[in-house]
Amino acid sequence: MQFKRIFLLVLDSLGVGEADDAHQYDDIGSNTLLNIINNYPINIPNMKKLGFYNILSITNQDPMAYYTKANPISNGKDTMVGHYELMGIKTDIPYKTWTDTGFPKDLIDEIEKQTGYKIIGNKAASGTEIINELGEEHIKSKAIIIYTSVDSVIQIATHEDIIPIKELYRICKIVREITKTDKWRVGRVIARPFKGVKGNFLRTGNRKDYALNPPSKTVLNYLEEKKYEVIAIGKIGEIFNYQGITKNIKTKDNEEGIKEFLKIFNSNFEGLCFINLNDFDTKYGHRRDIKGYAKALEEFDTYIPTLLNRLNDDDLFIITADHGNDPTYKGTDHTREKIPVIIYSKKFINNHKIADLKTFADIGASIAHNFNVQKPTVGESFINKLL
Repeated sequence: MQFKRIFLLVLDSLGVGEADDAHQYDDIGSNTLLNIINNYPINIPNMKKLGFYNILSITNQDPMAYYTKANPISNGKDTMVGHYELMGIKTDIPYKTWTDTGFPKDLIDEIEKQTGYKIIGNKAASGTEIINELGEEHIKSKAIIIYTSVDSVIQIATHEDIIPIKELYRICKIVREITKTDKWRVGRVIARPFKGVKGNFLRTGNRKDYALNPPSKTVLNYLEEKKYEVIAIGKIGEIFNYQGITKNIKTKDNEEGIKEFLKIFNSNFEGLCFINLNDFDTKYGHRRDIKGYAKALEEFDTYIPTLLNRLNDDDLFIITADHGNDPTYKGTDHTREKIPVIIYSKKFINNHKIADLKTFADIGASIAHNFNVQKPTVGESFINKLL
């Protein structure tokens, strides 16, 4: 083993250019990071030093880290597909989505029958917008608000003073069971409680995700089986339905995620710490908010020196993404992009570009290689390329 601790940080949706098959997704020309840089006077000097601008071929300065980009090979471009591929699973059949049509009537009928609640909404929508639109109707009627997005999700929003949290969770568990079948197979059911009054409805921190188990073992399982720690921060635990996770830490936003991440840097463990910073995607990418995305990257950039200083000599720090979500692009969907791969250790003395990775799974394979556990069936390790 070369590194005692590996820290894997996912900047959710920070793509770095169209994937090899972007034409199949109508995403030609997408490049989340580059298009933000070209459309907003962003200041991210620490990301630049690490090699993000080298990945984009807009600087030739010597980087502080090894850098490259990875191409997706799975079918689909949502959160679960991207994270699964990072940990060694190639998705051939994508999870079902209902972005354009809403959920089919027979599914809605079954949910109403089994939960005992009428349903309103049933369309793709922003979570904040739909509670403002339908929150008052929900309060008056107690009908539950159901909506979706570009991901394979059923999101269920209820007011905490109208439907108690435990009852919302019970509803979500029922919907999760209904949608485990191939007919309605959805990746995640998400509880989205809110509070407040008309004109000032706000989502609370009691979100809860109900995901499917990954279809096969991931690197996380192989690490856990060999008694290594697998610490999940943010939505990582929920994405993998807690399979292979030894410690799970929920967070409400990027700021809280970074604070929890820094705490783990100070702990003595052997294994993997895996974090997702989700605000880039949900708050800015889907809403096509260029300025908001840029400002969030600038905020993250200020934490980088502290993160690097907290590393031990036998630590490895990898920064990557799970898909793209170009805020300059048409629509509100994720974009089919390659992802950045920044690899940093205080040990390194010869930082440079390594060859583009054929799959996100090379990251998981490298983690497995480092800890000498079973490697996934897809992906090749780059550990031996690091000097």
